[in-house]
Amino acid sequence: MRVVSLVPSVTETLLAWGIEPVACTRFCEQPSLRHVGGTKDPDIAAIAALLPDVVIVDREENRRDDADAMVGRGLKVVDLHVTSLVSAVEETNRLASIVGGSRVRDLPVGSTPVRVRAFVPIWRRPWMTISATTYGASLLESIGVGVSHSASPVAYPEVSGDELARLGPDQGVSVVLLPTEPYVFAERHVPEVVGALGIVDVRIVDGRDLFWWGVRSEGARERLADQLGDLLG
Repeated sequence: MRVVSLVPSVTETLLAWGIEPVACTRFCEQPSLRHVGGTKDPDIAAIAALLPDVVIVDREENRRDDADAMVGRGLKVVDLHVTSLVSAVEETNRLASIVGGSRVRDLPVGSTPVRVRAFVPIWRRPWMTISATTYGASLLESIGVGVSHSASPVAYPEVSGDELARLGPDQGVSVVLLPTEPYVFAERHVPEVVGALGIVDVRIVDGRDLFWWGVRSEGARERLADQLGDLLG
């Protein structure tokens, strides 16, 4: 099967199954594979020229207009939608049934009490974070970490400077988790975060473990639980 993957999680999962996509995005971290643009700006003409059997997209990663444009060119597009740990397992297994991959097992959800609450920025200028309606928040909750904006009706809410200053222990937030993607947070950002929030416990986590689902999910959950074990008791 000739598969084009426009989702980094999917590209990683396909390769783990021994299925090499004929093309992927430049964000999939696979320099040996052909690239056909980014997740938000795919080269649709180049994708069509590859005559794929299927193009894999995800609503959280890709734009509806691009998916519609590919369907308009007669391409078969599989639209995945992952917003939680449960849906990640379901959609990974749906993908497996389409391309001939291996099913993944269910992961425990809903049984772990929240022991610590974290602010998880995914962008700066403007600051943005995640709500409970995202896969990353669901993954963290499964190991006992709640997120600061869990109740937001917006999946990726913006956070003002004044709001940042109020996110300290008085509101139950005791740690900041800086993921290495989608914004490339690094040690140089830690002083800025401490100054803005007044929270000194700032930890850098692998953004792929936090936001890439699929075959990575089970190991990612274990790695994050180990990294944050001192907070979880």
